[in-house]
This record gives sequence, C-alpha cells and structure tokens, in this order.
Amino acid sequence: MDGYFITFEGGEGSGKSSILKSAKTKLADLGLDVLATREPGGIEIAEKIRDIILDPDHTAMDARTEALLLAAARRQHLTEKVLPALEDGKIVLCDRFVDSSLAYQGFARGLGIDEVFSVNQFAIQDLMPDMTLFFDIAPKKGLARIAANENRERNRLDFENIRFHEKVYEAYQVLVSKFPDRIQVINADQPFAQVESEAVSYIDAYLKNK
Repeated sequence: MDGYFITFEGGEGSGKSSILKSAKTKLADLGLDVLATREPGGIEIAEKIRDIILDPDHTAMDARTEALLLAAARRQHLTEKVLPALEDGKIVLCDRFVDSSLAYQGFARGLGIDEVFSVNQFAIQDLMPDMTLFFDIAPKKGLARIAANENRERNRLDFENIRFHEKVYEAYQVLVSKFPDRIQVINADQPFAQVESEAVSYIDAYLKNK
C-alpha cells in the first residue's frame, strides 16, 4: 500500500478528536491527500455498531461482547474505508484503533491485552498503524474537560468510575513501552494550539523521513 496509516489515541477528554480534525486541515494545506475517520464508526455499518456500544442504556453489556463488537466494527471500517484509502495513497488519520481495545477492554476491563489482541488479529489481518500519537493527560483532568464541555457526545464510558479511567491511562503507559518505535507521546495538558502544533510536526517529520 502506498498510503500511511496514522492513529490518534488517548483517554476520555484528551482532546485527540479535536486535534485530529484540525491536523487534517493543516496537513491538507501542506498539499497532502488526507482522510480523517474514527473508530468505532467511520462508515454506516460501524456507526450503527458504535451506537450500540456507546448507548448509555446498555450498561448490562458484557466486556467480551463489547470487545467483539468493536472488532467487528473495526473490520468493516478497514475493508470499506481505510484499506481503499491506503491503496489510493492517502494519509489516513484515524481517531482510535486497536490500541484502544487493548487499553479499554484488554486492560481496564480485565480481559487481557494479549487475549484482546488475538481477537483483533482476526479483524485487522496484521495491519497496524505506521505511527500512533498518544495524547497524554491525567484522567481527572480529562474528565474535568468533559464535564465542562456541554457540546460533547455523552456515552456509556462517561459513567465509568475514576478507577476505570485510571486503568485505561495505565494501559496506555504499558503500550507506549511496548511499542516505542510506533507510539509518540504528546503532552495533551497544554493549550490547544501547542498540542496541535506538536501533532502536525510529528506527522510531517515522519512523512518527510519516508
């Protein structure tokens, strides 16, 4: 494939989604062919699965069910949107990918990082991101941002206790150590413009070295 697959990761309230949208515009201004998408979602079938997963009324959802639904949405999103874009030589910026499943379901839900990765291997067929940006912010600060943002989508994960979000954060630290060549850490507890600038700089530098 001629394109590049770059993923944005982070806990709730890290700002990654807003940075991704802004980064897409900045990179397009540099003359790059950029596609922005998200997980779970990005295409009709996956968006419907997203609605099921994140519905605040679905608090009875089993952790394994959650992991399997996410893997299913991921597969459809890949085959329908991401892979065709990469084959066309586009730079794909994706809000969450397999690392989210490893952090949220594998570690925070206690299913096991290796176990959840095995489930996702079937879905992704060894396709991993070329580069991942992890937006690092303490869980309490991220959740405070969410509470202050009236326009943000409210979902089932917002009702998890602080310990769950701390486990997610802990899991990302494990993943950063496990994949140091792929995951770049950005301090998300900075002004938006600074975080955006660092994200665009990382991506631009990576592409120029290819």
